Amino acid sequence: MNASHILLLIGGYFILLLLISYFTGKNDSNEDFFKAGKQSPWYLVAFGMVGASLSGVTFISVPGWVDASQFSYMQVVFGYFLGYLITAYVLLPIYYRQNVTSIYEYLDNRFGFVSYKVGAISFFISRVLGAAFRLFLVAIVLQQFVFDSWNVPFEITVTLSILLIWIYTFKGGIKTIVWTDTLQTMFMLVSVGLSIYFILNKLEWSFSDFLMSQELSAYSKTIFTDNFFAKNHLIKSFLGGMFVTICMTGLDQDMMQKNLTCKNLKDAQKNMVSFSVVLVLVTFVFMLLGALLFIYAEKFQIAIPLMDGAPKSDLLFPEIALNSGLGITVAITFMLGLIAAAYSSADSALTSLTTSFCVDFLGTEKKSEKEAKATRRNTHVGMSILLILVVVSFKYILDRNVIDGLLTVASYTYGPLLGLFSFGIFTNYQVKDNYVWLVALLSAVVIVILGKIPAENLGGYVFGYELLPINGLLTFIGLWFIRKKIP
Repeated sequence: MNASHILLLIGGYFILLLLISYFTGKNDSNEDFFKAGKQSPWYLVAFGMVGASLSGVTFISVPGWVDASQFSYMQVVFGYFLGYLITAYVLLPIYYRQNVTSIYEYLDNRFGFVSYKVGAISFFISRVLGAAFRLFLVAIVLQQFVFDSWNVPFEITVTLSILLIWIYTFKGGIKTIVWTDTLQTMFMLVSVGLSIYFILNKLEWSFSDFLMSQELSAYSKTIFTDNFFAKNHLIKSFLGGMFVTICMTGLDQDMMQKNLTCKNLKDAQKNMVSFSVVLVLVTFVFMLLGALLFIYAEKFQIAIPLMDGAPKSDLLFPEIALNSGLGITVAITFMLGLIAAAYSSADSALTSLTTSFCVDFLGTEKKSEKEAKATRRNTHVGMSILLILVVVSFKYILDRNVIDGLLTVASYTYGPLLGLFSFGIFTNYQVKDNYVWLVALLSAVVIVILGKIPAENLGGYVFGYELLPINGLLTFIGLWFIRKKIP
């Protein structure tokens, strides 16, 4: 499959998204852009959220991580499941009861203006970096397999990718996203299923042969309990995964904005529970795919592609799908899955960033409909430009597997949100609102310092995703010191 064929495929897929955008964006109101009129069917939201949660990071980076970490990522995913249940039955009732557009309005109601802004800023930084991580991964694949052959600079590749997203989201917003996410999830899952089928066929294995093979057993160790000091220990991974989900879903405007488009709380909870079960199963299938890719590469002597002179395991899946002779069907479905993975996370991120900035910083809900719509459109353009700049910068500073980098960044940026919401929900205290920003800043600084301490200075202990709950705990303790009892 050559570069021209891939571009034609992207063009056809983009036309399909535009058609969806045309029908869902006719109203072009802020109510539809931010909340989809609160009319989204829960099962549609649940299915679409699978694709948005997986994104290009899971689609490429998780399979590419299997060689280095085996199936240890499933320990994190089991923690995800518990985190989704907590989100469904602790956080969603609060958001529906207060009828918020931005979930950080809760902090304004609970503590005050400064707390509200600290929460909104924490999300903004987190989501810009998270969306940029996901877009970066897909952009390097398009660059490696399409645009390098035409000598198109990486910066142009990124700009074109985000421009396409902006075009089909600028009117319909979250109402469009709910429907496009459903389509994109379907493409992604079909792509993975067909890839597994054709690779097994080339290896002359049945699926049961694969599951029983010695080759799979070399990659499939899932539970790690032998060394508590290691980053991948079960307890650390499970708790880290739980808190990552609570923060990156339950305290994240991007993911919660879709849930808040459901008709009522009961529908939103059904959406969250069903989505969490499906996500665990689908992630396990991605791990199986990762093992299969490395088995296939070893048998047919396919080298891991290089990026800037170094092996990049994230590129193994595209290398096998596009260049290893599996056939045009695998190449087409892989590209459709990759494009779907890219757009399903990036479009909702762009929409949520626009929503948060409009509501939390520009106060569009206090403006006239005409003025608020103009503000929203200008903000949408500004957020697109910001994402372009951040994604391009990653090419020069990123030096690790993308899924690992994404979860590490979450440890630094979502901690203040975890501490603020926990203190608000589980205590009756008010706080000295003017000092909240200082508590959040000091907590983040301490976490950065902890994360940089060499393992040999800690007796071999390696900090992992537990940095996130530690960050939240430090914020909680800091808020305790600036508390004031409610009269």
